[in-house]
Amino acid sequence: MAVHQARSRNSASMDSNLDSNLKINVGTRNSALAMIQAKTVHNALQKAYPQLEFEIHGMATIGDKDQVTALSKIGAKSLWTSELEDELNKGNLDMIVHCLKDLPTSLPENLKIGCIMQREDPRDVLIMRKDSNYSSLSELPRGAVVGTSSLRRSAQVKRFFPHLEIKDVRGNIGTRLNKLDADDGKYSCLILAAAGIKRMGWENRITSYLDSKAENIHYYAVGQGALAIEILEGNDRIQDLINTLADKDSTLATTAERSLMRTLEGGCSVPIGVESTWIEKDKLTIKALVISLDGAKSVEVEKTSQVLNLNDAEDFGEKVARELVLSGAGQILEEVKKLISSEVN
Repeated sequence: MAVHQARSRNSASMDSNLDSNLKINVGTRNSALAMIQAKTVHNALQKAYPQLEFEIHGMATIGDKDQVTALSKIGAKSLWTSELEDELNKGNLDMIVHCLKDLPTSLPENLKIGCIMQREDPRDVLIMRKDSNYSSLSELPRGAVVGTSSLRRSAQVKRFFPHLEIKDVRGNIGTRLNKLDADDGKYSCLILAAAGIKRMGWENRITSYLDSKAENIHYYAVGQGALAIEILEGNDRIQDLINTLADKDSTLATTAERSLMRTLEGGCSVPIGVESTWIEKDKLTIKALVISLDGAKSVEVEKTSQVLNLNDAEDFGEKVARELVLSGAGQILEEVKKLISSEVN
């Protein structure tokens, strides 16, 4: 994956060589949010290459088809990607638009991340019921129900608020909000990704933002808020097209985060949280957390490093992961994986 801040000379020189009858097929999940994200990519590419036709193809994945089972119990690493990747391999798609946090850190051999776009707000947010008088988790009474399908989020809530109840909530964002606001609803609040809420245009529903600066420290998912475009290895034509969309800072920060997770051998269902901040030009700080499912045990580290390129980002992520392991994260993750495995089997 190359890092680009501006349109490359290769892509600029392609304009005169591209067949105006060429159609580029863009794959995505068929949820409302995924389609909005794909449309963002579609519009940016159409603006850069007005002579080409870009068509979006929505598709249901394993995670979309099963709206009942808790994500941690489905037991598949490629919940949101495998069906789309099959179509990419068959040549029916030229690229796939993903939420980067849903993309496994190790991809099939013949596939790669061709581009990571500028990151939206990566934080989690708290959303209370429309009729709620509460504005924070700390105000909720004992037994109040927090809705989330993420082990990372639930573990962090349990860490500071063991008196609250966590219940799984599945479905797209609109469905989850409807469940929250229902007259007979069981949820007091939801925890969701800020990026998805903002992309849907529902920012007015956000009660508060959750991050490491809050009294109750909260970390977001690896890659959260960033869109990634997956393509076939060796497809230089498509690579040159999407180079126009890449964002250097977002690419380097999320590459470091994904390297951290890969080194820890964690998946998107494992309770690993991060917060990445560019403190000055080329200097990246990563705060990272590994936490037990019950929130009782956790390990946190904070490291800063100069990150100039992808190799620096990969190395930095590995260093943060090793620091976590030295501090006891390995034992926590082993216990988590055993618990998850026993539930799946």
